[in-house]
Amino acid sequence: MSLPKPYYDDGKGIVIYLGDCRDILPHLPKVDLVLTDPPYGETAIAWDSRVSEWTSLLRMKPRASLWCFGSMRMFMEQAQEFDGWQFAQDVVWEKQNGTGFCADRFKRVHEHVTQWYRGTWADVFKEPVKQTRQHDQNKSVRTRSQTTTVHRGKIGDGHYVDDGTRLIRSVISTPNCHSSAEHPTQKPTELLEVFILYSCPSGGIVLDPFCGSGSTLVAAKDLGRKGIGIEIEEKYCEIAARRLGQEVLPL
Repeated sequence: MSLPKPYYDDGKGIVIYLGDCRDILPHLPKVDLVLTDPPYGETAIAWDSRVSEWTSLLRMKPRASLWCFGSMRMFMEQAQEFDGWQFAQDVVWEKQNGTGFCADRFKRVHEHVTQWYRGTWADVFKEPVKQTRQHDQNKSVRTRSQTTTVHRGKIGDGHYVDDGTRLIRSVISTPNCHSSAEHPTQKPTELLEVFILYSCPSGGIVLDPFCGSGSTLVAAKDLGRKGIGIEIEEKYCEIAARRLGQEVLPL
């Protein structure tokens, strides 16, 4: 199979393909970042069917990494999908409300987002994302002007300066999209933008093999990155194309 004609192409680097990602991934160019939310396979709902072997088909640049949404159960039961990958870190997305499939368990109001890479951590692109302090404006915050810390290694000496910001924490509280979502598992673009800023250089290519209603592509476009999405259901390709076609009017 060759690369099919795009379902959507804005002519500026944002493209959507309709089909099974396992058929399309081998024919794509190498990308700077994969940011995706695959089916978790935890329910009997039709769209929640697990997809196997997709991670082995990813074509990535040497400095690229993979950020993958999922539950703890998904990552444990589908661990073989990440064979050959190095685990970097995990982030917890805390929602304002969540799911309660079982009355005898805690109500789940979070999802895990894990980062994976190949090769050497020192070579992986990363641009730590900072935010302005929201509380206790008089509190001193120290950040390294440069770091000698290696991944999971010895903490090196560094000169600290107070620039009034702090690193975004590993638990990110952002409301979900349930009131406005056009896909059952739609993610807020402001959350996706954090991972794109951290792991994709300016002008780079972001890939989402399970792009749904196109939130990853919208976030990539808003940040000046290129984006490739793959979606197996045409109705969501259409929704994604419509969202991407909506231009923001200048003030």
